Amino acid sequence: MSRIEAETLVLLDPRTGTPVGELPCTPVGEVPLRVAAARVAGEAWSKRPLEDRMEVVRGLGTALLARGKELVAVLEAEIGKPPGEAWTSEVVTMGELFAHWLEVIEDELEPVQLELNPVNYPGKRVEVVPEALGVVALIMPWNYPIHLPMRTIVPALLAGNAVVFKPSEHAARCGALLAEVFAAALPADLVVTVQGGPAQGAALVAAGVDKVVFTGSVAGGKAVAAHAAQHLVPCALELGSKDAAIVLADAKLDRAVEGILWGAFHNAGQDCASVERALVHEKVYDTFVERLVARAKELRVGADVGPLINEAALAKVHAQVEEAVARGAKVRCGGAPTGQGYHYPATVLTDVPTDCAIWREETFGPVLPVAKFSTEAEAVAAANDSPYGLCVSVWGKDVAKAQAVALQVRCGVAYVNNCCFSGPMGGAAWGGRKQSGYGVTGSRWALAALVHPRTVVVDRSGGKKELWWYPYTPALSTMAEGLVELGRVGGSRLTGARNALSGLLGRWKNG
Repeated sequence: MSRIEAETLVLLDPRTGTPVGELPCTPVGEVPLRVAAARVAGEAWSKRPLEDRMEVVRGLGTALLARGKELVAVLEAEIGKPPGEAWTSEVVTMGELFAHWLEVIEDELEPVQLELNPVNYPGKRVEVVPEALGVVALIMPWNYPIHLPMRTIVPALLAGNAVVFKPSEHAARCGALLAEVFAAALPADLVVTVQGGPAQGAALVAAGVDKVVFTGSVAGGKAVAAHAAQHLVPCALELGSKDAAIVLADAKLDRAVEGILWGAFHNAGQDCASVERALVHEKVYDTFVERLVARAKELRVGADVGPLINEAALAKVHAQVEEAVARGAKVRCGGAPTGQGYHYPATVLTDVPTDCAIWREETFGPVLPVAKFSTEAEAVAAANDSPYGLCVSVWGKDVAKAQAVALQVRCGVAYVNNCCFSGPMGGAAWGGRKQSGYGVTGSRWALAALVHPRTVVVDRSGGKKELWWYPYTPALSTMAEGLVELGRVGGSRLTGARNALSGLLGRWKNG
């Protein structure tokens, strides 16, 4: 991680909390110049055949994966990710991402041909062609600083766009390593990197970009959306959440415990898709809590649960725990900083008042409050009683029943007997509802927001004029009335055909 001091990022090691170096911020006045350079590069790039773009992007993927060990090392040093987590959540998934988009992009960018009535529109061809937007601004968080930007960069490049990428100030070294690979594998200025904090992000939004893709906090997303609106720049926002896991009475508890354990504590809980609330049926509640607490106590600080990103994050997490405890919550394990760097152990709470911050607000740390419920309707209501709506997971042996429960929760992603893993999938749509943001990352729906659909109309009819052109005559009205009657449900086909033909003959005869 890092902190901003004047025009310099002070790099910190979250495992110890000590400074380890510095990195200069991009001067705010230079941001528009970088956007302009990216636009020039993007114009040339968009004119290259898709096959050429695919080959270059394939080479980028190869170059990134070849440096997998370096990526893992910087993730461990800057974010504190355990190596196994860094490999699986950032590098392996990135390889799958490239493979997906390179497989589907030709079909996804195929123009759409409209089917036209040859009588009404003789000699005409209409198609919708997806074209590059231009310059996509990417403002990314620190929690998945390698994979998250690539999730947008790969389809954006294949679609013909240039990208200006601002990594989080807390993941500047990861951003710098990506920038180094981009410079070696891509045409100059096609992906430009801007280092810094909110000032650089604001300058980027105002610099004439064609789209903003932001992942981060709700407060950050609101600021980006407001700033983008001033410049009429469309944006996609993937924000925070307070995802619930619902454990039904028939759940396979061994799997539910292991899945929710990982869902709550992977990446030290610093994931918008983390399980931040567990709702457990009263019949299995005691057994579930007992097993979950036993497993959470086995998780090793540092090796399994990495540190929080900075001192402020540590303070926020512990303040939420302290408030809940002061109001009657029970700490079943964990519950206090380790005293080493920004580490906080896996923490399980029970008997948490539902108006506590730790039950209602995003914690973004390795803390899981657990509550019991009596009926499925009660569990659904509790899951929906949140300003957020990103994910839900429902755990039950009866899969159809569990899916029916999951689909009653107002969110963007519903899991049955699993959680938290579909975000990196190139073909899976990722997006939330309510304050979890709007817009989609991943899948054809995300690609649709990275292109501009241009409608192209070509007319080879060669006639002097169209039937609907001037002059407006009674025959035109008769023809139109007949066409409407033919197309109307319950209309008279005989009357419609007679009027359409009569009007058509009148137009041909009298103009």
